[in-house]
Amino acid sequence: MAPEGARQHANWSPYDNNGGTVLAVAGENYVICASDTRMSTGYSILTRNYEKVDQMSPKTLMASAGFMADAQTLKKTLKARCKQYEFQNKKPIGCVSFAQMLSNTLYYRRFFPYYAFNIVAGLDAEGKGAVFTYDAVGSYERTNYSCQGSGQALIMPVLDNQLKTVSPLVLPAVSSATPLSEAAAIELIKDCFATAAERDIYTGDRVELWIMNADGVRKEEMPLRLD
Repeated sequence: MAPEGARQHANWSPYDNNGGTVLAVAGENYVICASDTRMSTGYSILTRNYEKVDQMSPKTLMASAGFMADAQTLKKTLKARCKQYEFQNKKPIGCVSFAQMLSNTLYYRRFFPYYAFNIVAGLDAEGKGAVFTYDAVGSYERTNYSCQGSGQALIMPVLDNQLKTVSPLVLPAVSSATPLSEAAAIELIKDCFATAAERDIYTGDRVELWIMNADGVRKEEMPLRLD
């Protein structure tokens, strides 16, 4: 019991879950990173135009779902470290190096973690698409596709069905890239978000797709449900 005259705020939490869904698919010579643009709290929509994907270096994209204040703070910290890396090494940070940097940054805060669930997507030194998926305290793995956020439970089964190859008895798998063409991957991602928006109230408004290949980065958009 609180002392007389003192207030007790039993329900206060430093975290909030602002919802939203992020997704990435890697191909042999491309990578696609996508997200919806809705940011919510509870049953309220805070904004319909929040971008969850950022370009961290010429070959690296990062997408975050969860608590958007923590996600913004994390990305601001990482952008500063990317500048420091570029100054020290006379070149922009690569996708694989950035993935390790993010892991280290999350692990450093493991006792009061960033409440953000992240995906790193980019092209590796060989020009092959790479996707790295994380938990909140920095554990990560390289994979050929990943989904994080409120729509994860709806989208991952679809991606598993369409993209997961039959695993050989000897691991790891042959390739870390999906066999789909770039155009087919774009259509699959659009279908995934349209499906999630029908069932998840925190995913909606618009989906943004960042497509990275040897020619650079371009962005496509598709409207989703507004209710």
